[in-house]
Amino acid sequence: MASSSEPPNPGQLSPLSGVHRHITTHDKDGKAIFHSSEPGDWVTYTPSMAFDVVYTTSASPPNMNNDIDISNHESVRNSGKLGLVNPNGSVCRIVDFGPSTSEEHSKGVMHRTQSLDYGIVLEGEVECRLDSGEKRVMRRGDVAVQRGTMHEWHNTSSTEWARMIFVLLDSEKVQVAGKELGEDLSGGGEKVAEAMKSQR
Repeated sequence: MASSSEPPNPGQLSPLSGVHRHITTHDKDGKAIFHSSEPGDWVTYTPSMAFDVVYTTSASPPNMNNDIDISNHESVRNSGKLGLVNPNGSVCRIVDFGPSTSEEHSKGVMHRTQSLDYGIVLEGEVECRLDSGEKRVMRRGDVAVQRGTMHEWHNTSSTEWARMIFVLLDSEKVQVAGKELGEDLSGGGEKVAEAMKSQR
């Protein structure tokens, strides 16, 4: 396990370092100040997966005047309606993946979101699997650019936790050979989306 500079957050499933969100804003003179600093707010999906929604936006480009985007984020977060993607906006989410200690834990959740996603490995080693059978092993600092494709994530370690951060940007539906490829959560992603709606 990677050395932890911070103890895990309250309610955090993994033993990895706790995370904190620091939001900036401006004072009345236009100087940059911190609006708030909060520990991660984790939701457990399974005994081997948990996530923390860092921030959301509900428009592109977002309106940051008078902290409107912060108010919108708090409304979305408390609505109980946020799925994997925030329509017309974005979601920044941290996901912890437990060790693959059994066949069940080694199975990912094959899914497609209607979004352009940046997935960055923060801790451990994660395998990105596509529905074509192609795979890539990602290590700390590696980035996956998911462009509306069917995929799943798999922690390659049987002993250590892994962590990724994702930024999902709502997108137009992808069309291939005249077929529209919209959101597909039939591989289990619908359960993840429902669990995410429980985050407050």
